[in-house]
Amino acid sequence: MAQVYLLLFAGLILLFVSGKFLVDSSVAISRRLRIPRMIIGLTVVAFGTSAPELLVSLQAAFSGYPEIAMGNVVGSNISNIMLVLAITALIFPIPAPASSVKRDWPIMMGVSLLLFGFSMNGWVSRLEGAVLVGLLAGYIAYLVVRARGATPSETVEKTEGAMKWWVAVIILLVSCAGLAFGADLLVDNVALVAEELDISKRVVSITMVAVGTSIPEMATSVIAALKKETDILVGNIIGSNIMNILSVLGFTSLVSPISVGREIARFDIPWMLGVSLLLLLLMLPAARSRITRWEGSLMIIIYLLYIYLLF
Repeated sequence: MAQVYLLLFAGLILLFVSGKFLVDSSVAISRRLRIPRMIIGLTVVAFGTSAPELLVSLQAAFSGYPEIAMGNVVGSNISNIMLVLAITALIFPIPAPASSVKRDWPIMMGVSLLLFGFSMNGWVSRLEGAVLVGLLAGYIAYLVVRARGATPSETVEKTEGAMKWWVAVIILLVSCAGLAFGADLLVDNVALVAEELDISKRVVSITMVAVGTSIPEMATSVIAALKKETDILVGNIIGSNIMNILSVLGFTSLVSPISVGREIARFDIPWMLGVSLLLLLLMLPAARSRITRWEGSLMIIIYLLYIYLLF
């Protein structure tokens, strides 16, 4: 059994490393193509940071473990708020920009409620997946228009000293292979761990897999907090949650319809909605508009309560 845990850990590490290099190489290629920096951040980087969740969910769907695919996304969205933001707030209080309250949060809550509606019949069908992918295209278009409106001046990155394009392409291809292999290792060994510990794959995916695929966001956020560069953290986390639902579940259900277990539909997704509502309440006080250390502590306590109730 020790070998299974070792392979599981290796899968998580491979996803993390491959995801990082995928983002780096994608950004380098985008700069070579002279795509504006803001658009790179909102599209290329956003897709790159969601790549581990996407590959894990696709592999789970292909392997016949739909509860892992759905649990991965729902668990990631909960841990992004209740762990990533909470731990970051413990290091340094996080500002909550008005744009996150007025524009980003309503979109996140809207797509979360849509997922809740889709889950009520026990499936996310291919048609519903197409709806999610269509909304994804609209969301990206909205971000691009908003970014261009906010950056009227120089938007193209200089490429001097940047990664050579052929190196970036090789790294991109190797990273994609690493993500696929890491996802395969993770899904197969998560199933074995669930059987060995006699717990459901849903619980393992919502805890171990979801937290593992959120490690890139965690690392980025903690580094930003240590540098006191926290102005865009809330927006990034909200954007990541939106992308998880629209892209990961959208593309996965197009490939293979995802069955939604009773516990996920009636317990986990409502928790995700409740966590999203809590985030709004923490962002609302206009006088200070920040998530403080004690609020971060409260979020971690609530997350631990959720994990306790899972078992």
